[in-house]
This record gives sequence, C-alpha cells and structure tokens, in this order.
Amino acid sequence: MGLTSNKVLVLAVLSAVLLFVGTVWLWPRLARRGWRAVGGRIAVLLATQVALFASVGLVANQAFGFYAGWADLFGRETGQGVVVDHDGADTGGPLRVVDTQQVNVAGGARPRVGGQIQKVEIVGRTTRIASPAYVYLPPEYFQPEYRTRTFPAVVVLTGYPGTAEALVKGLHFPRTAHTLARDGKAQPMILVMMRPTVAPPRDTECVDVPRGPRAESFFAEDLPDAVGHHYRVGKKPGSWGIVGDSTGGYCALKLAMHHPRVYAAGAGLSPYYKAPSDVTTGDLFQGNKTLRNEADLFWYLRHRPAPDTSLLVTSSKQGEANYRATLKFIEQVKEKEPTRISSIILDIGGHNFNTWRREIPATLQWISGRLSDR
Repeated sequence: MGLTSNKVLVLAVLSAVLLFVGTVWLWPRLARRGWRAVGGRIAVLLATQVALFASVGLVANQAFGFYAGWADLFGRETGQGVVVDHDGADTGGPLRVVDTQQVNVAGGARPRVGGQIQKVEIVGRTTRIASPAYVYLPPEYFQPEYRTRTFPAVVVLTGYPGTAEALVKGLHFPRTAHTLARDGKAQPMILVMMRPTVAPPRDTECVDVPRGPRAESFFAEDLPDAVGHHYRVGKKPGSWGIVGDSTGGYCALKLAMHHPRVYAAGAGLSPYYKAPSDVTTGDLFQGNKTLRNEADLFWYLRHRPAPDTSLLVTSSKQGEANYRATLKFIEQVKEKEPTRISSIILDIGGHNFNTWRREIPATLQWISGRLSDR
C-alpha cells in the first residue's frame, strides 16, 4: 500500500482509535506498581502517540503532497535521478506517455468535454535529466475544429519536496484551467505539472550545479523541446509561461528572468528571491561567485540587463514571511523596463495550499493574457 493511499490512512486512523480505546480499557490493570505495569503504561501510551502522529502526518501529506511514496519519505527515491547515456542508444524520444486519467469536471470521462491528464516521463536531450510530469490537455485539443491549432503551454512547479500529483489533486490546476477557459476568462492552455526537484532528494533550486545536475538548462531548454515535439504547442517565444509555489515560485521567477525568450511570463506564489544553502541543497555553486550572484534575483535586477518578460508575485500582509521582500522586489522591478510586474497581496494567508488555491484562478487568468497560441 502506497504512502498516499486511502487504505494506509484509514488503517492508521483505525489503529489510533483502537489503541486509545484499549489504553482506557486496560488502564486500571496497568495502574499497579511494579516494572511490568510501568512498562505496560509506557508501551500503550507510546503506541497510541505514534499512531496518532502517523495519522496526522498522513493527512498532512495527502493535503500538501510532501512525499510521493515510502522511498521518497525515507530518502531512498532513485527512480527520478539523472540519467547518463553511455552508449548513445535511442531512448525512443524525449517524452513518453505512460498513463492517462480524466479531469475531475462534469463530462470528464470524454476528452472532448473535460480534456485529459497524461502522466509522462521526460528525458532531457542535452542534460540527460529524467523527470516525471503530468500534462493537462484542454478539451479543445481533442475537438476536430481545433485539430490544426497550437496552444500556449504553462509549466507548473511544486514547492520542495512536493509531488506533481499534488498539483492535480491538491491545488486543482487542471480543473481551474478548465473552468476559466469554459467561462471565457482564459484561453485553453496546456499545463505541464511537475516538481522542481529533478535529482531527488537533493533540492537543486533550478540551478546548473557545477559537475552536477543541470536543472536550469533542463527547464529552459530540454523541457520546452520535449513538450514541443510531442504536443501542439505554439512555436513563438510568447507561447510559454511558468508558475510555481514556494521553491517552484522562486524557480518560475528566475527562469522567466534568465530566459525571457523562452518564458514570456513567470508567476511566483509565495516565492523567495535567493537560492538558499542548507542540508537539502548542498553546495550548489561550488565556489562559482557569478553563479551564486545570478541565483539572487535582487542582484540580477541590479547587475544584468532588464529581461523583456512579465512577472507576477504573491504574498500576504499577515502570515507570509516573504511580505517585505516581495514589496521590495516589486519596487525594484518597477524601475527596470521592459520588465513588467504584477502582484496579488492577500490580507491574511499562510504558506500553504489553502492560500495558493485562492491565488491560482487569478494567476492562470493573468498568465493566459500574456501568452500567444501561435
């Protein structure tokens, strides 16, 4: 049974309830003196606490998508690492569809009505990075009258550690995009949903790590190339946008600023503005001062030409640690034409899914208005 399965959650909750009832029932017998009674009290209290915390942890993981499976939880995830091709053999293309699922909307069983979500495996042609993703295709993609039409594409990134599945089930990106397009508030768009962690468990912060994973190049070059070869995506630079939350928000802003000819718009939900250095990242820059400086978005705005791209940042006056930094970033970008800046500032909102779900509809509507379908 997988970490995110409902069976595991039900089993954990049931165990906690039974242990609590058993503790209450057995307590009179364990209220005696002696090492056996003391040991028994310790055992039942400890078992109940473990079951309770396990239940709370599983609920939180299902709500926020921190870990995709047991191997991911215990740091043993190896299936999504960097692929090194030693023999030059053909991998069968940079993108492979491995599964399909319907969108959770009325009529979702029919792609022409609800669109479709495809689970894919992507292998970078130049970086040799392999990563899974979910691709949302709007209903128009399957309708005969649109068979020659291309669509804008939006890369959607989770935070760290995050799971791509959480973007579908927790943050409801496909359902929101479908509703906005149906109501005429946004154009039909292809969404490429994935985690920014392309070499788990390491947090690469979308950096081209010297002698390590070239994460930035993967998102700036390989990903658009793979998706563009497999799906009907617009070929002009204005056809691509990128959105992310937390770590994904930092990556979205950085990629749009560093690669404006690839990403015409970048939106950061609760982003930060400088790559951290901690136990999850390791040494990202290997002493390369230029690389370190360019990972600081404030430094980049001061010392590099202003990129011709549109940026959106979000924060909350109460509940978000990035509020003051976000106001500073907005003021600095306003002085740097032709870079354009927009914002969503809530009165109250924490660094969590509930806050981001309140920001996603306006974010998708904003990015839709800045992308071309040609």
